[in-house]
Amino acid sequence: MTDATEGFPLDAPMSGSFLPAAAPRESTSHMIAEALRAAIVDGTLAPGAPLRQDAIARHFSVSAIPVREALRQLESEGWARAAVHKGASVAPLSANEAREIYEIRSALESLALGLAIPHHTATTLREAADLCRAAEREEDPSRYVARNAAFHMCLYAPAGRPQLKDMIELLHRRGERYLRLKFGLPSYKGESDTEHAALLDAVERRDIATAQSLVVAHLLGTGELLHRFLTERAREEAALAHQPKPRGRRPRVTTGS
Repeated sequence: MTDATEGFPLDAPMSGSFLPAAAPRESTSHMIAEALRAAIVDGTLAPGAPLRQDAIARHFSVSAIPVREALRQLESEGWARAAVHKGASVAPLSANEAREIYEIRSALESLALGLAIPHHTATTLREAADLCRAAEREEDPSRYVARNAAFHMCLYAPAGRPQLKDMIELLHRRGERYLRLKFGLPSYKGESDTEHAALLDAVERRDIATAQSLVVAHLLGTGELLHRFLTERAREEAALAHQPKPRGRRPRVTTGS
């Protein structure tokens, strides 16, 4: 935290203006939303952290208007929550939300995959294979999240369903924080890479039923794993909060003879 941002917890205050002076307002609000989203994903802005409009506006050297629009966008996507008389804050992580995101993704992505497979070409399959290998080699969590989304969306692109694509991309964005959590769980990376390879193989063989079954199992499994992890963590945190605090040692009282 820095005095320059009055507690706005980004890594460091920015020197000069973050945005071009002549940037259109819509572009400005989008860029601010992207920066805040990235800070939430990497943990710089923790769940429950306040998102003060004045501090954010000073940090990005902009007026309050694009900040309000950015916060409204983040709230609509589930990244932020607004309370009357309290302002906006980073939305808490929720076991139920994590599971629901992946349940919905499993339905939509299974549909998209079934529509896309008949229209894949040698070129689109080669692109998907390249993205699959790139994700397998990636060790940085932030870049892996991006490569994971790119691989999935590449599989669905030939479906030619723009509204379905938009809905899936929104769920990917809402699930980014949760996917980062899964990165810290044992054996996740290897399991995910193996599941991606099997999914790609089914798509290359034009086996729609198998591909749909694999993507559903992959996504539902992720949702259930995250639900268990977050539920157990919440239980542990609640138990710690209810533990009695250790009392300090009482000072010895001495009396004169």
